[in-house]
Amino acid sequence: MNETASELIPIEQKTESISVFGYELIREVLLHDILGDDAPEILYWAGKTLARKYPQKTVSEIIDFFEQASWGNLVLKKESKNEMEFELSSSFIQERCKNNNRCTFQLEAGFIAQQIELQSEVICESYEHPNKRKGKIQFTVKWDKKDKIEY
Repeated sequence: MNETASELIPIEQKTESISVFGYELIREVLLHDILGDDAPEILYWAGKTLARKYPQKTVSEIIDFFEQASWGNLVLKKESKNEMEFELSSSFIQERCKNNNRCTFQLEAGFIAQQIELQSEVICESYEHPNKRKGKIQFTVKWDKKDKIEY
């Protein structure tokens, strides 16, 4: 089941909107009730698992995946030899941040970390830096070229 975002799009496109309330019930209430205080860490690893199921070959494909999954508008802001910085934004994210002080974006952080890890073949970690006032989330992905993944 290794598909790109464009392959995940159903044959019959539907234009439906997602209720912020419905999404919040599942993502920020139900999951936190089920997972407890460990929810952010579990969601990070869940994001990594999703990335392994849906590997994207390029950063551009990661960006497309975020759009197709309705996770928001992901932009690569900066890249250096040992890190990348992304910014995630949308009106949906602004609403989540405005209405919920404990909202996290660890699912997305884990997904990005694993995608970059798969593409670069080095161990990666991603850190979330929310700017809840602006409704934007920064992600810093870091790696050390010496930490090669051995298959």
